[in-house]
Amino acid sequence: MAEKTEKTVDAVAEQGPRPIPPQMRLLHDPDVTFEEYYYYACKTRKEEETLEVPKAGKNLLAYLIPNLQNGVSSDTETPEINTSDRATRLHISDEEWVNASRAVRTATAGAIFYLITTDILGPFALPYAFATTGYGPGIALYTVFGFMAGVSGWLLWECFMGLDSYQFPIRAYGDLGFRLLGPWCRYLFNILQAIQLVCNVAVIIISNGEALSEAAQFKLCYAVCCLIWALAGFILGQIRTLQKFGWLANLAVFINLIIMFITMGAAAHTPPLYSASASSAGYSVNPALVTPVKGVYPPVQHSAGLPDPSNFGASVNGLMQAVYAYGGAMIFAEFMAEMRRPRDFLKGMWGAQLFIYCCYMLYGLYMYSYQGQYIQNPAYLGISAYGLQTAGNSLAMVSSLIAATLYGNIGVKVIYNNIFVGFFKAPPLTIRAGKLLWIALIPIYWSIAFVIGAAIPDFSGFTGIVSATCILQFTYTFPPLLHLVFNVRKNALQPGEGFDPNTGVVVLHDRGLRRWIRGFFAKNWYLNVWNVIYFLGSLATAGLGIWASVENLIVAYSVPQLNAFGCTSPLAVSA
Repeated sequence: MAEKTEKTVDAVAEQGPRPIPPQMRLLHDPDVTFEEYYYYACKTRKEEETLEVPKAGKNLLAYLIPNLQNGVSSDTETPEINTSDRATRLHISDEEWVNASRAVRTATAGAIFYLITTDILGPFALPYAFATTGYGPGIALYTVFGFMAGVSGWLLWECFMGLDSYQFPIRAYGDLGFRLLGPWCRYLFNILQAIQLVCNVAVIIISNGEALSEAAQFKLCYAVCCLIWALAGFILGQIRTLQKFGWLANLAVFINLIIMFITMGAAAHTPPLYSASASSAGYSVNPALVTPVKGVYPPVQHSAGLPDPSNFGASVNGLMQAVYAYGGAMIFAEFMAEMRRPRDFLKGMWGAQLFIYCCYMLYGLYMYSYQGQYIQNPAYLGISAYGLQTAGNSLAMVSSLIAATLYGNIGVKVIYNNIFVGFFKAPPLTIRAGKLLWIALIPIYWSIAFVIGAAIPDFSGFTGIVSATCILQFTYTFPPLLHLVFNVRKNALQPGEGFDPNTGVVVLHDRGLRRWIRGFFAKNWYLNVWNVIYFLGSLATAGLGIWASVENLIVAYSVPQLNAFGCTSPLAVSA
């Protein structure tokens, strides 16, 4: 039956100028042209403009509690069939195919704001970044990184709006690369994204394990402290849709703010946790900065410039910790893919970037001003008063688990959509069979994350290499490259060119280098030039970050290190 169906599809394709319905295409069909994607994207955007916009009177409340916003539920019926199977799709009508895409689009701009700011690593890694770079370089670089992260979000949004449609929905960052640069780009993006997401979950499992061991005064086996959070992920990870994360993301943001207030108050009235100086920012820059002399630790120190210009690598590695604050761009495409009105994404994104910049900057400078070179990563681990330390750790563990669940949610979707759906024709996650597979995959994913995190003991070195290798690429290197190609191909279209839905034929008056040159200079050529400069600069920065992170790991591994397979906590050893 399947063979007969494939022949039917091929026969349809050979009948000349007749359009092939989108549901009869391969899930990642190289024969679908940019012009066809662009045609259906414009059609979808026009339809979305007719959707009801949330009433102005409810907007503030909707942003505070995203799930109360109008239009968060889907009123379309999803066919209870496996739309991942090409043979099955032959029996799906155009309306059913489009409804299957509409059904997963429920998230709102308010939810997106909280999803982007559901970040445990960004705010509490920033003090460490300032401690390794100093006031001047830290402020300047964090400001530049923040603004450019917003620009990258806009670049990705433009590409998404011009390529996504109900007929050909974009489900992941890799789909943008596939539609603009081909299959190789999709494979590269998916591999890097899968690595980053599972490493993010691993980092949070380990940071939560350290926090729990510290709260338990090191009386609970460190391996058990980490394993507890992996097991918690088995349960919380069963949430499938991003819209259902709305209230959790909302809660996480306010928990993070409370942690900031607690740690800021504690830092102002209590000394740093001197006993953990071996894992501090100062130790990575120059061990002499935190080494006690005759039992007396050096006073808290600050620097207007680089703390130790001779150790440039440590400062670059510290800067990579700040990049974590802007790492959300990696899953922007996934966020937009589940939005009812992707046009509203910019509202949530710019609001989140402004929040991240202002609040995180204030927190980072405040903590560095009081704790100086003794700053820990994450910062809440460096509080010496046990009561306040435990309060911060307890709240951080809850917030971290929510963030890890979000990363795990997207990570499993990347693997599911690109491996299970792409190669094994697994059913979509909106029907019962897909939901059952999701239940089985979550424990496997979190177990892998635990093993990865447990095997890499140096926390800052681990986060630094992940930031330089993956986060910096998705936030700063790939967006200008994708937007450059999108802009050139879109601007190269002339009157009379494009996809004809009646015949399925793409009309182009010319091809090759001449077309690319015309697209580059036709409109907004200055933006294309800027994208080239931005791409090359980001690539160079990524290379510098990878070098610094590797150098940091070499130093870290030059002495025996503990991992999460044993019972002794790294913080206990420092003590």
